[in-house]
Amino acid sequence: MKTKKVAIVGASGYSGEVLVQLLLSHPHAELVAVTSRQNAGQTLAQVFPKFASHPKSKSIRFAEPNAEVLAKQADVVFLALPHGVAAEYAVPLINAGCVVIDLSADFRLKSADIYKEFYAHDHPAPELLKKSVYGLPEIYRDQIKKALLVTSPGCYPTSILLPTIPLLKAGLIKPASIIADSLSGVSGAGRKAELDYLFVECNESVRPYGVPKHRHLSEIEEQLSLAAKTDVKIQFTPHLIPVNRGILTTLYLEPAEKLTDDKIAAVYKKSYGDEPFVRLLEGKSLPDTKNVVGTNVLELAWRLDPRTGRLVVMSAEDNLVKGASGQAVQSMNIICGFPETAGLV
Repeated sequence: MKTKKVAIVGASGYSGEVLVQLLLSHPHAELVAVTSRQNAGQTLAQVFPKFASHPKSKSIRFAEPNAEVLAKQADVVFLALPHGVAAEYAVPLINAGCVVIDLSADFRLKSADIYKEFYAHDHPAPELLKKSVYGLPEIYRDQIKKALLVTSPGCYPTSILLPTIPLLKAGLIKPASIIADSLSGVSGAGRKAELDYLFVECNESVRPYGVPKHRHLSEIEEQLSLAAKTDVKIQFTPHLIPVNRGILTTLYLEPAEKLTDDKIAAVYKKSYGDEPFVRLLEGKSLPDTKNVVGTNVLELAWRLDPRTGRLVVMSAEDNLVKGASGQAVQSMNIICGFPETAGLV
C-alpha cells in the first residue's frame, strides 16, 4: 500500500499535538512537515518532548506556514488552525491538488450567511462551502471517499449528531423536541492563556457557558435539519468541567411514536453495529469518559423513561480524538483507501 506524505498546519495546539502523535505512528502515512509561527526552527522533540524517542522527532522541524511549500511536500494537509485563518491556506492547497482536512469551523456550514451570524465575520472563501464534505465518517463515508476538502466536525457536534441522526432518519423522535446538555474537559478551549481556563479558575468548578447560542449550534442544527428533512432548532447548553479531556453529552428526546428498547436498539445496530468507532452499550452500562479518553471511540447508550415518556440518550468521547484529530485521520484513511482503523487502534 502506497504511503502518503502528510503535513500539519498549526501543529502546536492540542489538536495539532494529537495529530502529530497519530501520524508519527501511522502505518501508511509519513509526516513530512509541521508548522507553527511561534515554534519555527525548533524540532518536534524540543516542542513535544514526549515524542523524543521517535526517530523522526529530531529531524522534523517546525516551519513558518507556507501553502506553496507545503503543496510540494505533502499529498494530504491537515489544518489545525483557528476559524477564519484555515481558509487562507485551504484555497491555495486545494488549487495545487492537495487533499485538505480542516479541523476548524471554516467549511462546516453550507451557508456563508449563517457562518457570519455565528462567527461574526464574512466567510473568507465562500466559493468552497459547497465543495466541502462534512467529515462525519459514519454518516458521510461515501462522500468523504471522493473529497478534496473535508471539514472535520466539532467535538460537541460529534457527540450530539452520532446519537441523534439515526433516530431522526428513522422518524422515531420529534425534531422540535431535542435538548442537549454537554460537559467538556478544558482542552476543548484550545491551548491558550486566558483567565477562564487557568487551573485555579477551572479546578473544583463546573459551569455552563455559551448560553443560549454556542457557535457549534450552527453545524449541529444544519446537520440535524438534513437528517430530519425539516428545519431543526435545539436547546443546547455546554458546560466546562475540571478534567483535561473528554465530553459527556445527555440528550432528552420526545418520541414520535410508541418506542421500545428493541426498536431503538434495531435502529442503532443498523446504523452502527459494524462501525469500529461507535460502541453501543448494553445492559446496565452507561457512557464514561474514562473508557474513551485516548481513543477514537464514541460510547452510546439510551434509556426510555416511562415516568416522563422521554427517551434519554447519552454519549461519551475524547474531544481531541473522536471529537477532532482522530476523526480527521479516520477521514484521511477513507480518502486514501487505507483501512479505516489504520493508526487509530
